[in-house]
Amino acid sequence: MLEKIIAFSLKNKLIIILLTLGIFSFGIYSLFQISIGAVPDVTNNQVQVITTSQNLSTQDIEQFITYPVEIEMANLPSVKEIRSISKFGLSVVTIVFEDDLGTYLPRQLIAEKIKSASEKIPAGFGTPEMGPITTGLGEIYQYTLEVQPEFKNNYSVTDLRTIQDWVVKRQLSGIKGVVEINTWGGFLKQYEIAISPASLKAINISMTDVFTALEKNNSIAGGAYIEKVNQSYFIRGEGKVKSLEDIENIVVKNTNGMPVYIKNIAQVSFGHANRFGAITGNGEGEKVLGQVMMLKGGNSKQVITDVKNRVAEIQKTLPEGVYINGFLERSELVGKTTFTVAENLILGCLIVIFVVVLLLGNWRSGLVVASVIPLCLLFAISFMNIFGIDANLMSLGAIDFGIIIDGAVIIVEFIAFQIAHKSAHLALLPKEDQQLEIDQITFKSASKMMNSAVFGQLIILIVFIPILSLSGIEGKMFKPMAMTFSFALLGAMLFCFTYVPVVSSLFLKPTADNSDSFSHKLIQKLNSVYLPIITWSLANTKKVLYGAFGLLVFAIVLFTTMGGEFIPTLDEGDFVIQPVLKTGTSLTKTITTTTKIEKIILKNFPEVTQVVSRIGAAEVPTDPMSMEESDIIVKLKPKSDWVSAKSKDELADKIKSAIEMQIPNMEIEFTQPIEMRFNELISGTRSDVAIKLFGEDLNILAQKAHEIENAIKNVAGASDIIIEKTEGLPQMFVQYDRSKIARYGLNIADLNDMIALSFAGKTVGNVFEGEKRFDMVVRLDKMNRKDIDDLKNLYVSTPNGQQIPLSELASIDYTQGPAKISRDNTNRRIVVGINVRNRDLQSVVTDIQKIVATKIKLPAGYYVKYGGQFENLQSAKARLLIAVPIALFLIFILLYFAFGSVKEALMVYSAIPLSAVGGILFLWMRGLPFSISAGVGFIALFGIAVLNGIVLIEHFKELKHSGIKSIDELILKGTTDRLRPVLLTAAAAALGFLPMAISSSAGAEVQRPLATVVIGGLFTATVLTMIVLPILFKVLDKKEFKKPHFKMHNKSIYLLFFLLSCSVLSAQNDKSERERIIHLALQNNKEIKAAQLQLDKSNAAIQSAYSFDKTNLYYSYDQNNLALNNEPLRVFGVQQKLEFPTVYGAKKSVLVSEYEKERVGLEIKKRKLTLMVSKVYEHIVYLQNQSKQYTYLDSLYQNFSKASNRRFELGETNYLEKITAQAKSGQIQTKKFQIEKDKQAQYEVLNSLVQSEDEIIITTTQLSPLTISFDSLGKDIHFSYLEKVTETYKKQLKLQKQHWLPDIYLDYFKGRNNGLSQSLYGFQVGIAVPLLFSGTTTKIKAAQIELKSWEQQKQNEEQKLLQYLNQKQSELAKYQEAINYYNQFGKKLSDEIIKVANLSYKNGEIDFFQYIQSLENATTIQVDYLDTLLQFNTIQLELNYPNY
Repeated sequence: MLEKIIAFSLKNKLIIILLTLGIFSFGIYSLFQISIGAVPDVTNNQVQVITTSQNLSTQDIEQFITYPVEIEMANLPSVKEIRSISKFGLSVVTIVFEDDLGTYLPRQLIAEKIKSASEKIPAGFGTPEMGPITTGLGEIYQYTLEVQPEFKNNYSVTDLRTIQDWVVKRQLSGIKGVVEINTWGGFLKQYEIAISPASLKAINISMTDVFTALEKNNSIAGGAYIEKVNQSYFIRGEGKVKSLEDIENIVVKNTNGMPVYIKNIAQVSFGHANRFGAITGNGEGEKVLGQVMMLKGGNSKQVITDVKNRVAEIQKTLPEGVYINGFLERSELVGKTTFTVAENLILGCLIVIFVVVLLLGNWRSGLVVASVIPLCLLFAISFMNIFGIDANLMSLGAIDFGIIIDGAVIIVEFIAFQIAHKSAHLALLPKEDQQLEIDQITFKSASKMMNSAVFGQLIILIVFIPILSLSGIEGKMFKPMAMTFSFALLGAMLFCFTYVPVVSSLFLKPTADNSDSFSHKLIQKLNSVYLPIITWSLANTKKVLYGAFGLLVFAIVLFTTMGGEFIPTLDEGDFVIQPVLKTGTSLTKTITTTTKIEKIILKNFPEVTQVVSRIGAAEVPTDPMSMEESDIIVKLKPKSDWVSAKSKDELADKIKSAIEMQIPNMEIEFTQPIEMRFNELISGTRSDVAIKLFGEDLNILAQKAHEIENAIKNVAGASDIIIEKTEGLPQMFVQYDRSKIARYGLNIADLNDMIALSFAGKTVGNVFEGEKRFDMVVRLDKMNRKDIDDLKNLYVSTPNGQQIPLSELASIDYTQGPAKISRDNTNRRIVVGINVRNRDLQSVVTDIQKIVATKIKLPAGYYVKYGGQFENLQSAKARLLIAVPIALFLIFILLYFAFGSVKEALMVYSAIPLSAVGGILFLWMRGLPFSISAGVGFIALFGIAVLNGIVLIEHFKELKHSGIKSIDELILKGTTDRLRPVLLTAAAAALGFLPMAISSSAGAEVQRPLATVVIGGLFTATVLTMIVLPILFKVLDKKEFKKPHFKMHNKSIYLLFFLLSCSVLSAQNDKSERERIIHLALQNNKEIKAAQLQLDKSNAAIQSAYSFDKTNLYYSYDQNNLALNNEPLRVFGVQQKLEFPTVYGAKKSVLVSEYEKERVGLEIKKRKLTLMVSKVYEHIVYLQNQSKQYTYLDSLYQNFSKASNRRFELGETNYLEKITAQAKSGQIQTKKFQIEKDKQAQYEVLNSLVQSEDEIIITTTQLSPLTISFDSLGKDIHFSYLEKVTETYKKQLKLQKQHWLPDIYLDYFKGRNNGLSQSLYGFQVGIAVPLLFSGTTTKIKAAQIELKSWEQQKQNEEQKLLQYLNQKQSELAKYQEAINYYNQFGKKLSDEIIKVANLSYKNGEIDFFQYIQSLENATTIQVDYLDTLLQFNTIQLELNYPNY
């Protein structure tokens, strides 16, 4: 197949070049369409259910809201995990689903469950809502609203919040890919009615009276309409308040005829809602922040571009002096990582080109190979666009052009060598002949090397399959990489057999090798260095093998001492500092603290450009923080501008020291924006390592968490140890006295409402300012909301009109309650979070686990789990323990396919442990711990490492086969011969990764371990392969030497390619219409079904060969049959008749033979049905083609019939022409009608054959010659059937002869009577001999005659079949000749006749009758061709499906 592709490519160079240009163009198009990001989105498939109830305590939130929501969600299908956080006024339940459930189905399931959960939550306690459809990469753009210095006094923070809510947010909404605009900070403007309790008491008015008055004096109404003087006047009652004055003048009640206004008892002013979050920035105090959240799966680059364009438009609509400051946007990180990827790809490409040109020694060959690189990259990008894979650090970051072009190098090198070898001969040929000769050389060379090229690429491709099996976070990280690499390799395979041969034949010139070239001298130099080494190795085989084994053991020991981490931390370029303040710290104090931190950082560190602090919770609290918690986002300049520190860790330590000097006793945690969000969403904690302590009692959990903190604080690398704040929330606790409440005729619900109304405030309506809408809220004035005494002195109205303080009805004291209650899968837990710096994750956790296990004693029912990045590392390691062995097994299977020998496969397989040595050593030398990136690097390395071994062993085998006897001589020649290709492959692959290994750009941290492993592994694998592998070959070589199998790989390669394509791509249905109908017929035809059942019956009957006669059980009592005690015996016995054992085998042989005959008979029936369906199909297509022909003629004759009528009317022609035209038109109509009826009849025949309930419609209207190449299968099946019948007769004759053998009788019995202490046993064995054998003899003679009769008949059938086939082949040749004539001359003549006739008739050169005669001649040629074509196709079918 591959040879045919190469031949086609060389014959059709223009088509291949156009195809390549098409791929190139689509690649360029895809490059601008593909979604570009920084890193893959590894957020798990989760939905947040958020419930806000601002007045409920932490315990109440857990009991009344969180628990009902969790219970409802727990029974949803495919739920992996449920996490929840309950804190004052807020419940956030996170439900994590299986990834394969998609994005929208989980939300649909949760939406249904939210309804039932809401019914279990008391009224007024809040309504659960789903969080936005976003992920850890969702916060793509964050901005603050800033005021220019000269306008500072014009705008308050409240004004900025109003601008954000009603101007900016509205205009940013609706951008494609934006799911939410979250607002943070500022004051939410309200119309506040601040009531004075003293005024209420003095006038004896209750809070309820005030509330009712406000509610009833702020409304609108409509009164339908009135018709008057043909007009409809609609009635509208406008009673909405529009200003503070309107509110002040609302009457609460009349006292002694005097109205009491709101202004008499309250202060009406602009206020703000109670808030649980704020924003500060750059040490300038409070600001307002907007957070643009992207839809899950959106194109971040495109969405950010759209957002920034919209921001530029919004800027024009903002009030004077106000501007939008975009301080944190994803495009910066995307730009940095994109630059890193582009830089690495370009440098890798240039290095590979340099290496290839250098070692090939031919710049033309180098350029041919180099041109494959951009094509493969664009091919991969095209498929990434089709499959929706983002272009990011991981998907494009691991492409190594050295590996990808390996196949092209092999082919081009050999083509160039062959052309150079024959350059003297080629130089003497004319240019055209020279090109033909080069094409021939290219074809032979590419065909010879194609197996090596395909096999090398396949082995790497298959190694990547286990990476596709990874799931979870590591799957999302590395699957795109594996898929992209696979796409690039598939592109390389395609170009190797199309583009490369074409360009090589056109571009490579027949010039002789230059022995003075740098390449030639370099290889000679390397050979001179290598030769003494391999010579010494051959003389010291044991030393070499022991040395290699020692290296392997050393590497394994070294590996066990290396630490581990999940994935190297991506340097996002920015910091997030999380100061930990005392639980219950006020929002005002937190704002003061963050502002101070901002000033410290900006003053002392010129590397910092901006500092923005996010405090508490946002409007949509997807990230629920308390008022004492904050995220201080530190924007940094590029590293080239740093002066305070050289690394990010060093800068973090210095910032920490500077803050601690001025704000002592405050814990600080460092992380990064995306990393923090990923950690929180994936594992429920922001830290690298989370020690999760589970138990029921929050106090015990907190106590044990502090014990753990103290125990592990001295562990090296464990920095930023933070305990989750779960306790110590200050509360004013109101404990009602139910007896007093009953005495005054009150109830607790009214008292609770009064407390909420007085202190939290209660919305009583809205006030509109144009389109803007603000809440009108009633609460106590600020002076009466400051202390516990204000709560105690809150006056409550009794039913008799008396007002009493709340302290009369309840005891009110200061207490402490839980600050936050976190739960995993409905179990309470507390987290000790640890960030790891300057050490690897695995070793830190190992030390911590030892300390916790030995020093911390937990009560019964309390236990510890380790989460965060460590949990991800453990999960990924477990999957790699499956993926790596699978990859190794697949490599071995492929090697076995290559060599057909376990010994040789194992020899090449030795490259894998040898390559692992280099990978481990290089990781250790660079101080890199083992990570999942390194693990994936090892998988890729193992596939690449064996390629050189294959090249070497294959060459050894060829040399051995060529007659070299001395093993040392063979090895010396083989290794020096293959030094250049081995070095070329290894150097290109290793150096292609070099830019990734040494890059220090953004994102290089993730690629570095992978590249280091591959470079180090290839280095040692190449060195050791060229030394250890020849030694292994020498040691394991025996006298018997198999012929090389490498050239016989076509079948195995096709098989592997098929399996690979089946595992990656879905099967494509490429059956033709005829084959589809045949398949349908074979499925539905009743005759075939009956024959299949008959075959099943024959198969089932085979086991009946071993049926035995019925077993005879008997009882005998004979008074003559006496025992020793002279008493008759009662005898029980069993008898069985058996035929001679060989008879059963003969019977089975007859039944098996009958089955085989039926099986072949079924195949013949199927082929007969295939023939009949195919003939009917061809006939219908023939009729449809004819119908099309006559439709065309009909249109001609109808036009001329009309023209003749018109000419007759004008007197230009006679009556004969008119009626002739009409007759011809009618004749064609009749013929069309006959064709349609014939087609209906053929459809009836087809339906009777197919027997399907579905209507069969054949759409093909063009009859074309069948190109079925005649094979002998049809003939062979008929001959096989005749042979099976013969075999059946022979088996039946053999069975008849078996009847000469005796039958066997077995009898076993037991006798006893009352006088015997034990039974008497006995048995009989007998045979039945056929003494009267005349009947048996007759049957045998009859079987013999029947066999002879059949053999004569068989010869007759074979003769008939051969004559039938010869006759059909003769007829086929006859019709083929007619078709050839038509194609060469007939079609042209027919077209020419019609064309000339039309022209001549129009010009009046011929009369109407001559015109008709010409048309009939042309039609006869075409119809005759169709008839011939039908006969040709019919005979083709009869030849392939003979039915004589």
